[in-house]
Amino acid sequence: MADNESSEKKRKKLSRRKFLVRGGFGTLGVLAVGTYLFRNPIRRTILKKVNSMDIEYLGSTDNPMLWFELGKDNVVILHSPKVEMGQGTFTGIAQMAADELDVPFENVKVVHATTDTGNIDQFSTGGSTSISGLWQPLRELAATFREMMKIEAANKLGVSISQLSVKDGVVSANGESLTYVEISEGVTDWTIPKKPILKDISSYRFVGKPLPRVDLADKVYGAPMFGLDAEMPNMLYGAVVRPSKIGAKFISATTDKAEKMPGVVKVVSEDDFVGVVAESYMEAENAKQAIEVVWETPDNLQQDEIVAMMTVGNGTSSIIQKQGAALEGDDKVQMEFRSPIGAHAQIEPNGVVAYVEASKATIMISTQVVGITRKEVSSRLGWDVEEVNVIPTYLGGGFGRRLHTPHAVQAAVMSKAVGKPVKYIFSREEEFQHDMFRPPTHHILKGSLNEKGLLSGLEHHFVSGDVGNNSALLPNVVPTILGADVGAIRGAFIQYTGVPNHRSVYWHVDLPFATSWWRSLGLLANTFAIESFVDEMALKAGKDAIEFRLAHVNDDEAGKRLKEVMRTAGEKAGYSEEVKNGRAMGFAASVDAGTPCAHVVEVSVEDNNIRVHKVTVVLDPGLAVNPDQIRAQCEGCVIMGMSAVLFEQMKVVDGSLTPTIYGPYEMALMKHAPREIDVVLLQGKDTPGAVGEPPLGPIGAAIANAVRRLTGKRLQSMPLKLT
Repeated sequence: MADNESSEKKRKKLSRRKFLVRGGFGTLGVLAVGTYLFRNPIRRTILKKVNSMDIEYLGSTDNPMLWFELGKDNVVILHSPKVEMGQGTFTGIAQMAADELDVPFENVKVVHATTDTGNIDQFSTGGSTSISGLWQPLRELAATFREMMKIEAANKLGVSISQLSVKDGVVSANGESLTYVEISEGVTDWTIPKKPILKDISSYRFVGKPLPRVDLADKVYGAPMFGLDAEMPNMLYGAVVRPSKIGAKFISATTDKAEKMPGVVKVVSEDDFVGVVAESYMEAENAKQAIEVVWETPDNLQQDEIVAMMTVGNGTSSIIQKQGAALEGDDKVQMEFRSPIGAHAQIEPNGVVAYVEASKATIMISTQVVGITRKEVSSRLGWDVEEVNVIPTYLGGGFGRRLHTPHAVQAAVMSKAVGKPVKYIFSREEEFQHDMFRPPTHHILKGSLNEKGLLSGLEHHFVSGDVGNNSALLPNVVPTILGADVGAIRGAFIQYTGVPNHRSVYWHVDLPFATSWWRSLGLLANTFAIESFVDEMALKAGKDAIEFRLAHVNDDEAGKRLKEVMRTAGEKAGYSEEVKNGRAMGFAASVDAGTPCAHVVEVSVEDNNIRVHKVTVVLDPGLAVNPDQIRAQCEGCVIMGMSAVLFEQMKVVDGSLTPTIYGPYEMALMKHAPREIDVVLLQGKDTPGAVGEPPLGPIGAAIANAVRRLTGKRLQSMPLKLT
């Protein structure tokens, strides 16, 4: 019993011990102050760090009991602060937890953590950080939970901790065994070890394996799990009047007719919106159409005005990367590139069910920002945040769209007005017209070659609207201090740092409509421009596209990983500069959040349309927790990227954003999918890295580079069209 006594002296009560606290953006805040004081040199250093950083988990890890719950049959229920929006997060974290908990993988059930549990992520689900950000803290929590079980088992079995063994959630000693559930019976005051001891990764049974998704059966059998499925007893339906014109401001509304329509329970008039609560969805929608609203609208904007506005030289500029001298003289090559306004177009429109009772509000919603949604609702109601419980659902696609949840506030206000639960769903037209769009961009690239046919200078000037700035995640002060929008600059840094003179200059323009996070942020547009231009310079130099790039990448740690994905992509795809049988190959590469990726695509032109036949993706995500899920993410990025690059665009016509339905808003269809997507995973580091967005970077430029070799035409605007 001596070991027990010694252990007892070292133990601390769970309520008094903060066993793991992480800084995350806290460090960024300190650095930002220095950035403000010392301006551009330090700004560039910080922006470079932010551009490549893998954001750590920002929630509390004080209490393992907020994360883990024991259920019947020795099942461990993991309350995840990250939401599942199709990326496979629940499966990956179940694997990580199962290995450290020492329980069978099938005995870990993952559910969304409601805010009432106290397990809240202060950041969001996004940035490709769910697995990588939870890698260390979740394993430490699971190891702590396991050791807590051993401490109590030692007490119940009357043995020292060193005599115990653990296997599949059963703790044994001297021929006696207790399951985790049995150990927990009657324990009300848990203790934890001073420091969790993590297992050696080589002993893991589940991490690194292509295990099936934990949500597979529910999705196959159509279990109600998404935001649109959410229901509450005695539920009513809401609808909100929204303007069709950009910049319209609400002045007044006449609601007499709507109030008398069938099924209408109440018309809710607020200073900033007018909503209808009715007994059915259609009755709410019909009554909404009967409300006469007076809007103050600006002059009708047109698409050409947006294009003129979004041109390098307009707005405010900031040098985000600089090495050597600026390009001068007439021998430089200069090209321009553009990307359009993009919609999220996720399959599930935004929806919420809110129930505001006397002293408690319950919000069921598909959101990427559980904590922020809670704060926004509590602020509008004038309540403490503890009086609002947000229950996250599965997301039918997120991509950054569900970082903005003002509809939760509107539903709560309507529920409070009628004293019953209110379900509010965006129509497809509302979802398109009132999206938080991917901003259009304009790029000017300049470059020069030396006598050896290598780049002596490379410059990237680009303009974008808000991405992170003015979003739910980042207050306006952050971009003001840093001098650049941390979302818009993703992918804008020149990765060819072996070029002696290189720089990247960001221009910010305020757009008249809302723009924000879109999967991969600025990565898709910036990589399209930079990698298309570098490819053109390779052609000008008469060099192989991959060898030309390799010659300009430094041999630091990041550079070696980038070179390896480049070389591997060329080898696996059998990259060739030749046009064979009416097909050509294109190559492009990028680094996002520290994860390098390279694509080789094979294209043809059929009836003047670009046809992608094969895509080879080489990604170095570090340690692959679930290789199949990573491959699925790569495949999804390829298809989503192709859709954005070849088809998708919103336009401004007579002051309105259009189109507002699928069909006119063109997207890639099944018939456009490549016959083959070959994904190759490398491991250039021993911890997981970002996965969900990096594979989106190279696809646009790779397609454009293939078309250039096939047709001789350099396509410089997305969506890529030959006419």
